[in-house]
Amino acid sequence: MRTDTDDQPFPFAHAESEAQIWQPLALLNLYRLLISGLFTGLFYSDYLLPPLASHDPVLFYAVSLIYFALAIIFIVLISNRWPRFELQIYLQIGTDILATTLLMHASGSISSGLGTLLIVTVAGGSIVMGGRHPLMFAALATLAVLGEQFTAQFVGLGEPNTYTQAGILGLTLFVTALAVHGFARRIRESEALAQRRGLDLANMSQLTEHIIQRMQTGIMVIDEADRIRLMNESAWYMLGMPSATHYSRLADLSAPLADQAQRWRADPAAEIEMIQPSAEHPRVMPRFARIGQASGSGTLIFLEDATAMARHAQQLQLAALGRLTASIAHEIRNPLGAISHAGQLLGESPQLDEHDRRLTGIIGDQSRRMNTIVENIMQLSRRDHSTPRLIELNHFLPNFLREFVAGQGLRPELIGLNIDSSPLRVRFDPSQLEQILTNLCQNAVRYSEDYPGFPKVVIHAALTGESARPFIDILDHGPGIDPQIAAHIFEPFYTTATSGTGLGLYISRELAEANQAHLNYEPVATGGSCFRITFQDPRRQMH
Repeated sequence: MRTDTDDQPFPFAHAESEAQIWQPLALLNLYRLLISGLFTGLFYSDYLLPPLASHDPVLFYAVSLIYFALAIIFIVLISNRWPRFELQIYLQIGTDILATTLLMHASGSISSGLGTLLIVTVAGGSIVMGGRHPLMFAALATLAVLGEQFTAQFVGLGEPNTYTQAGILGLTLFVTALAVHGFARRIRESEALAQRRGLDLANMSQLTEHIIQRMQTGIMVIDEADRIRLMNESAWYMLGMPSATHYSRLADLSAPLADQAQRWRADPAAEIEMIQPSAEHPRVMPRFARIGQASGSGTLIFLEDATAMARHAQQLQLAALGRLTASIAHEIRNPLGAISHAGQLLGESPQLDEHDRRLTGIIGDQSRRMNTIVENIMQLSRRDHSTPRLIELNHFLPNFLREFVAGQGLRPELIGLNIDSSPLRVRFDPSQLEQILTNLCQNAVRYSEDYPGFPKVVIHAALTGESARPFIDILDHGPGIDPQIAAHIFEPFYTTATSGTGLGLYISRELAEANQAHLNYEPVATGGSCFRITFQDPRRQMH
């Protein structure tokens, strides 16, 4: 379960900001539509109250009807956002000033009171525009009022004292423009700040989700009913890549993990145990933390790959082992070389009988065995870090088998190769994979010597059925391994052979773990043994 938002750039609210710019203009046009529609409707209904249309009813009706039609046209222009925003403001505010002035003239000049509608017009222009434009709208409206007053006085409508009313209205328009402009500027600044904060929060939320999805630690969040609310990519891989969705129950995903969660809720101090989804997946160590203080709050689950923790511990052990082997090489190899050389010289003496020669042979064999043990330990401590690369097993295994048979001097039909037809890609260090396969094939050939048929050893590569992870099986026709012995075969220095060092399988497993793979022994019901290398899913990038 993952959220594929990490491939998208952080969003910027361009479309949303553009809609917010045009919305005040649409609201102002709605006011225009209501006023013009009201005047038109009142004229048709004969409910015009004085002084509306008291001077020139025809002009009042014509202006109201044209004003209403223009308001409808402005709806279309605003919806199409054409022409550009500034031009539409100039056009619409100019229409408002002209229409209001004509309606005021048709109703008996400034004494009609319709001039107060210009306050709404100027205030609306101040909100949708900034800078000096509001003062320009106030100046145009004031000039229109004064011009209408002069015209009314010329035709005998107005009285001299109405100039005072016109002046007060003009002053009111300027004060309104300045006040609303300052208020609108503060609103714009607050809106811009809120938008930036919202954008920062959205970016931070997406960045947090990106980090959670890319964390190597598995993260899960479950609610009080054990329903999954969040699961990052690492947790999905650790739990075997299940087919889970939001609000799936944790018990359906992993019953052992659900049991651990219930046990932790009952007793937070209880000991937490590792879980393993299947034999082919690594062991996982869960950790739990409560989200919030309420009793019904959710639970945060951390999943740590036990293989990674073991690998870190192994590195610390190898560092100590490296210092120890340096002392071993100095303190043991020199005396061991002297013993081996003395035994060799003693064995060349002609005075020795057959019994003494057997004893000198034992000295030589055990000296060589001790030298092999020291070399293996030094090789383990000096092992280079893994450099995984993408390997095509369909090509790698035939080349390995050809070189192994030639290098060991074996007959080609001794080892069979069975590779699935589907492409098998793994991430592994090629030299270390070759070392593991060489060790396993040598053991398989040695224990299958008594098998009469061919091939005596089979290398089988395919994909697992559940999670489609690549694997390689090394199958032999030997006597098999007793279950009690199988529990210890990967321990260092454990061997049942008199000539073995007990480090081959241990080193092989360590190399597999270093490449995030697993080496396990699989019992075979029909006889023989099977060692399986289960690789990390190649779709998961190694770090």
